[in-house]
Amino acid sequence: MKKITFLFFLLAVSSLTFAQNTCATAIPITAAGTFTISTIDGTGLPATTCNYTNANVTAVEWYAYTPTQNYTVTVSADLQENLCRDTRVRIYTGNCTTMTCVVADDDSGVLACNSGNTNSYLSKATFNAVAGQTYYIVWDNRYESTGFNFQVSEIPAGYNPCNGAVAVSAGTTTVAAIDQTNINTSCSTATLSKWYSYTPAVNANVTITSDLAVNLCKDTNVSVYSGNCTSGLTCVGSDDNSGVLACNFGNTNSYLSTYSFIASAGTTYYIVWDNKWSANGFDFQINETPIVIPITYNNQTVSTINSSYNICIVDMNGDYKDDIVGVSGNNLRVHFQGNTPGTFTVTDFPITGTSDMPSWSMAAGDYNKDGYNDLLLGSGSGLTFWRSANNGTSYTNINPSDYIFCQRTNFVDINNDGHLDAFSCHDIAPNVYYMNDGSANMNYYQSGTSGAYMLGVTASGGNYASLWTDFDNDGDLDMFISKCSGPPCELHRNDGNGVFTDISAQAGINVTPIQTWSSAIADFDNDDDMDVIITASAGTHKFFRNNKDTNTVAFTNITAGSGWDTNTATNIDNIAYDFDNDGKVDVLGGGNKIMFNQGNNSFTPVGYNAISVGAVGDLNNDGFLDIQNGSTIRYGVPNGNNWLKVTLQGIQSNRNGIGARVEIYGPWGKQIRDIRSGEGFRYMSSLNAHFGLGTSTVINQVIIKWPSGIVDTYNNVTANQPLSAVEGATLGIDAFESSVFTVYPNPVKNTINIAINTANPVEFVTAQVYDLSGRMVHQTQVANQTVTVNHLAKGTYILMLRDSNGKDYSQKFIKE
Repeated sequence: MKKITFLFFLLAVSSLTFAQNTCATAIPITAAGTFTISTIDGTGLPATTCNYTNANVTAVEWYAYTPTQNYTVTVSADLQENLCRDTRVRIYTGNCTTMTCVVADDDSGVLACNSGNTNSYLSKATFNAVAGQTYYIVWDNRYESTGFNFQVSEIPAGYNPCNGAVAVSAGTTTVAAIDQTNINTSCSTATLSKWYSYTPAVNANVTITSDLAVNLCKDTNVSVYSGNCTSGLTCVGSDDNSGVLACNFGNTNSYLSTYSFIASAGTTYYIVWDNKWSANGFDFQINETPIVIPITYNNQTVSTINSSYNICIVDMNGDYKDDIVGVSGNNLRVHFQGNTPGTFTVTDFPITGTSDMPSWSMAAGDYNKDGYNDLLLGSGSGLTFWRSANNGTSYTNINPSDYIFCQRTNFVDINNDGHLDAFSCHDIAPNVYYMNDGSANMNYYQSGTSGAYMLGVTASGGNYASLWTDFDNDGDLDMFISKCSGPPCELHRNDGNGVFTDISAQAGINVTPIQTWSSAIADFDNDDDMDVIITASAGTHKFFRNNKDTNTVAFTNITAGSGWDTNTATNIDNIAYDFDNDGKVDVLGGGNKIMFNQGNNSFTPVGYNAISVGAVGDLNNDGFLDIQNGSTIRYGVPNGNNWLKVTLQGIQSNRNGIGARVEIYGPWGKQIRDIRSGEGFRYMSSLNAHFGLGTSTVINQVIIKWPSGIVDTYNNVTANQPLSAVEGATLGIDAFESSVFTVYPNPVKNTINIAINTANPVEFVTAQVYDLSGRMVHQTQVANQTVTVNHLAKGTYILMLRDSNGKDYSQKFIKE
């Protein structure tokens, strides 16, 4: 979607939300429903405080509710999508000149925040409303101004369906018939209903379903409420036709219901079936999956993190500890991480000249190879380089002044010459990039023009987030582009020699329609290739498994049942990291939650108070990833899981090792990370490779495959430490894994024989031979435990064998 279209949409929405910014223009409400506040920024604070102080209240939002009959009314922000938010509501009668307080509420919600505490900061207020009387619903910004949803529900005066609700638990329940009077809510307006009360003993992901074979061809509709009929109900959610069991006569549709939600231990929920389509009886099931909070966060506000743009965490002084980078018009502010965990030294670097500000994105990398990271700032009019000088004590502003409607920017070695280039998605034209001439001079190109790479050629633009990683495991970087609306996402395969081929259709990821500003890319199933979650900025998410183990970069859509199909929270930015160090990569996106990887291609959401996507790094050097949200640092609290952090220094490759693949092996199997500059849509995060090990304490092997082709191998690495890797450092190390196999004869003339230790049997399937410069000189299948090497020149080589489980082993040999 072009930016001009998006801005028009914002203006259209804004013209609607402005209507509730004063009492006189309060949005009228005449029936139950769900209402959205985009942000609290209205004026006209009521003079009557309604039991609460006006201290720290600077803005309000106004709604005018007029019931059509006498009701018990509940106004509630106690909704799952608001989890860990902080709201406050006041309700008045009267008029804009003279108001009388009816009721007010701050923290009566029951949905507990699960980010290290069990409090609810959401609001729920219940009152008896008289037909025809206008009630003013006023939300204020006492705690935060960010928007949220709220609901209005109506129960006929004197009616209490909660009293007749049948208590049920996990398992199967039979509904004889739907024969009770219903209530009017945002979930249901049917005339009849049947009520059940359900109270889980533990926090759980709960599914209510009538999608059972016994109900085949029946038609159901379900709603779930929290609260109660006296103090007020909140509609948690509802479902009509999400069942999958097709009717086997007359049609093949399923009209059965399935609804999933996160339930809090000890909280009573009301499961209500109504007669929207039928009053006939049926069976339904309640299924529970207990929730465990994988990691908690301690939040620290740092007042000196106050630059105009605080969107970058990266090492800035060459000590491989992550620092906090802030950018303003003529100033670079760095919070250098100290030796004491959680301490920083603040240093300002004045920047002269006119710079484009990183209003859209930011990237970091050492493109002049002086040992200090440089910055790439992407704006709506162009990009700017801030290049380090004088051993990182000053920075030079380099503004090419080329017009680019920048979106995601990256540092990446496009032509693999050992020097970092710069890439920028272009929103309204083909993408652009700057090629490094080896002396840190950047030359401008636009994709698709004469002599330029075909790097995402889309005449209409819409290029929003580029992510460079090795999808086909051939040792060079491919590029994935997330597209906003209209055209589908693109996957460009690096074929070498400056040729990139768009294989989006072949790979099967060119799905439409989908609107996305970024995608989360990682080896989510730990099978040695990069998978893709096309995360929606609007609409629905799509999860694609890379089938490199069975095909050449063909993907399978495995969204159904993955947790991404039921994740309705959308966001423009989504990033993939192992936040809880359990050895599986998670995703942080929208909805104040992290989608935690369960290891079976399924994800479970866990909510955290006001958490959002930000720059990520280890800011207290404890091996757990921390998140920066503005001036707030969310320190991951160690949960007992083990970890490894790998820091890279390229020699023949680019200094950061951007484009390198880091592999680790242990009892869990194999994990991989590709070093990338620029994740998600906007933020720049650590260039160190972080691995969670879970309860494992043994790392059998770490293999680093550098962009140059050099391979470094480290054996028996200790957990819970940083591993500093310098390109080529291990090439002279003697043979390892001798307990698994030996080779003979050695020296060899024609054929290497492989003798496998029967105490540690393995099956070798492929062989690669590297010379001592780290370059692969031969690749073949292992046949009858032999490898032919008669064509090799005399010298010393490294033989790398891969077994049937994908694990690599190495041995040195001499060719005569």
